Amino acid sequence: MSVGKRIPLNIKKLGINGEGIGYYKRNIVFVPGAITGEEVYIELTKVARGYSEGKIIKVQKRSKHRTTPPCPVYDECGGCQLQHMKYDMQLKAKRDIVAQSLAKYVKDGAKKIDLRPTIGMDDPWNYRNKSAFQARQSGDKVLAGLYAENSHKLLDIEDCAVQHPMTAKMTTKVKRIMQELQIPAYNEKTNRGTVRTIVVRTGVNTGETQIVFVTTKKNFDQKDELVERVKALDSKIVSIVQNVKEDSSPLIFGDQTIVLAGKETIREKLGEYAFDLSARAFFQLNPTQTVHLYNQIKKAAKLTGKESIVDAYCGVGTIGLWLSKGAKEIRGMDIIPESIVDAKKNAKKYGVENATYVQGTAEHWLEEWRLDGYVPDVVTVDPPRTGLDDSFIETMLVIRPERIVYTSCNPSTLAKDLAQLMELYQVEYIQPVDMFPQTAHVESVTLLTLKK
Repeated sequence: MSVGKRIPLNIKKLGINGEGIGYYKRNIVFVPGAITGEEVYIELTKVARGYSEGKIIKVQKRSKHRTTPPCPVYDECGGCQLQHMKYDMQLKAKRDIVAQSLAKYVKDGAKKIDLRPTIGMDDPWNYRNKSAFQARQSGDKVLAGLYAENSHKLLDIEDCAVQHPMTAKMTTKVKRIMQELQIPAYNEKTNRGTVRTIVVRTGVNTGETQIVFVTTKKNFDQKDELVERVKALDSKIVSIVQNVKEDSSPLIFGDQTIVLAGKETIREKLGEYAFDLSARAFFQLNPTQTVHLYNQIKKAAKLTGKESIVDAYCGVGTIGLWLSKGAKEIRGMDIIPESIVDAKKNAKKYGVENATYVQGTAEHWLEEWRLDGYVPDVVTVDPPRTGLDDSFIETMLVIRPERIVYTSCNPSTLAKDLAQLMELYQVEYIQPVDMFPQTAHVESVTLLTLKK
């Protein structure tokens, strides 16, 4: 096995990142863009200890599930991994990705888990309500887009098949205004320039749009003119915000946020609720599927009106509100201050008097409340891709709520966490939900009940 070598390969299954997996002389080979059942001729691009990677030179036996990706930069971008696959097959593949993770980390117990078919979308395109495109200077031109996969080449994206049309259109217009006003985008090589990232979030169900400029400094030339021209782009732009990020960390936002025009927040509707979202507040990127996801969380919580619920990693309180009518009490926490402010506002707006929101980690507050004699009946968690902290899992195993409803965006960390929680909990079922069509990402709702 050596880089540049060309070999035939039969694709046996899909990996967790959506790549095809085959075996050559007992060596595992990962091939992006390949589909289970295909015979492909590939060139090895990477050879490492225990595995290799390759790119397709020719598909010799084509899967009936293969289709032509509509995105012109699909092969370069890496933002989507499954556009080459028909949608019904994508849904089956995502369930299989969860199954593979369970088999790896839960092992024998995986076979006993009720893993249900993936809930998909009627229209799996143009669903993302937020874009965060890196802005970079190339001569006199301002570029904005995403980095090509496994490289530092920025793809200047004018349109995107999975982004809401408003986010792509506004980003394109904003970068042209920057160019005309000679406001420089950031240049990583020289560490100069003003605008690092252009963030656009639109309310899919309200039309309200917010534009955020993440900048290297607070004050810069033509700032007022930039704001006036952006305001004039569209009446749906109700919020223009600046976020100052002076350090070089990989995080998008810095700590200082300034409202330049309009409101601090935009509004989005989910079902009967409308939520106010500030620039840094977390909110689901696919509102259409979020309704299905939250209904699955509500179904798993099995509320009778008598339960006390803790909504860990609560964000702006969306899950708590969704569950509030069926619960005796809701307590939520998040480490982002703005999220807690928004959560309190949202609860007050809807007259939800049984909800309390505090800033801090879930494990800190759960332990504080336990010492005060409070143990919730249901804990609902929606952690980041890194999954649950070990300290949080340890806390669950100490306080022992009757039910845990675990919403996951990463099958690997879900399976690892379940392996620990299954010491005291029974996994009743896992319901995958396709929040991100055309990508390999899959969310799921898992119901765990305390073993008797």
